Amino acid sequence: MGQSARLTRHPDTVDAALARMRGLAAALPERDGIAVFNRVYLAVTEAVGHRLTAGRFADPRAAATLDVRFAERYLAAVDAAAEGRRPPACWRPLFQFRRHPGVRPLQFALAGVNAHIGHDLALAVVDACHVLECEPADLEADFDRVGDLLAALEEQVREDLMPGPDLLQIADPLTHLLGAWSLERAREAAWSAARALWALRRLPEVAEEFTQRLDAAVGFAGRMMLTPLPDRPARAVD
Repeated sequence: MGQSARLTRHPDTVDAALARMRGLAAALPERDGIAVFNRVYLAVTEAVGHRLTAGRFADPRAAATLDVRFAERYLAAVDAAAEGRRPPACWRPLFQFRRHPGVRPLQFALAGVNAHIGHDLALAVVDACHVLECEPADLEADFDRVGDLLAALEEQVREDLMPGPDLLQIADPLTHLLGAWSLERAREAAWSAARALWALRRLPEVAEEFTQRLDAAVGFAGRMMLTPLPDRPARAVD
């Protein structure tokens, strides 16, 4: 990934996060796995920005802080990979398989969502609580509103990226592979993980072990989601 894809690191506003994602969208090949996820996440972040402008969040500062800290986790993984450093385990499968011809766009999109929700979201809640000097419960309403946007987008992503009926050889295993993963369950698990990490904040060694195990587990799920699939329907055998 070239220098132009990275732009300014560590965004401190929603607009800055959007600028970085738009830079990535312009710099990456369309079929690249990171580009596929980036388009999905860009749409979510744009929706959050619109809702912030429209006053749809009860506490705009808290919602913006959570959104920026959330985006920062993804963009830090992009920077790590671009600089030859190891991104978190949850992101490694997507970076490893991002150009694999046997992995479908829907797999790329949902593997990115899995990493970002399953791991990054819990840590972003804790980050936001430190910045805002509040408890996770104070962010729950905004957490739920952002989650609702993600759920609506996930449904649209599945509709847009699922292969058509003429590619059943691909669609059948893809359906089985991805049907076991649920954004709603991932969201619930992220909230539980955030509360646990906040409770462990005065036990840094235990919190670090918990975070590492969460990262590894989410990465394992992501690797399964990126299992390469047949390139084309097999011919019928007479």
